[in-house]
Amino acid sequence: MTASTGTTAARMPVGSPGRRTALVAGVFYLITFLASLPAVALIDPVLSNPDYIVSAGSDTRVIAGCLLDLVNAVACVGTAVALFPVVRRQHEAAALGFVTARVLEAAIIVVGVASLLAVVTLRQQFTSTAGTDAPTLVAVGASLVAVRDWTFLLGPGLVPAANALLLGYLMYRSALVPRIIPVLGLVGAPLLVASAVATMFGLNEQASALSAVLTIPVAAWELSLGVWLVVKGFRPAPILAGPTA
Repeated sequence: MTASTGTTAARMPVGSPGRRTALVAGVFYLITFLASLPAVALIDPVLSNPDYIVSAGSDTRVIAGCLLDLVNAVACVGTAVALFPVVRRQHEAAALGFVTARVLEAAIIVVGVASLLAVVTLRQQFTSTAGTDAPTLVAVGASLVAVRDWTFLLGPGLVPAANALLLGYLMYRSALVPRIIPVLGLVGAPLLVASAVATMFGLNEQASALSAVLTIPVAAWELSLGVWLVVKGFRPAPILAGPTA
């Protein structure tokens, strides 16, 4: 934990290292939204059609969605890498935990992307081959889609709760942003965990209205944090001037 070293730092001018750090982190947060939302729509054919692997397919559309998911994964890591040099001054262990959780989330997303690309590959290679066992291909495709569904639940659906707790704590204690913003994350984290656990045990559907409602606070936390960092940057705070303990 870093001890304060004096009075609150003055607001950083545009172009200062701290302002650039906030801007980069905010842009990465906004990229996660700009990439993940259209990705869900683009990959819908392979998720909603159980016979996709033996059908005409929409491979270009699905591959485009997978690429956007990869952009999302890279941006997830980027948010943590950009913020780590600053928030580690507040609590290095919590900052390192945040980076680790973000990397884990990105890795899980990549596993889901690989499973969908495998469906596309199998469809292209075997559907036009004479004597192909269609029922077997459908079963394999369903298995790969199930892997993606679980990665979506465990990655973007659960790990962000840990992110919200760790970074929310760091942002709340450091006062780098208005405290209402991290409060959204701290409140939303247990709601997100409850939604994911209920889905795991079959008490709730992953795409239900209840799931959507329970994810709103964490989504609002990440979006508002990204917008604030891009537009305003860090607020004056002692850790911006103090050395790392």
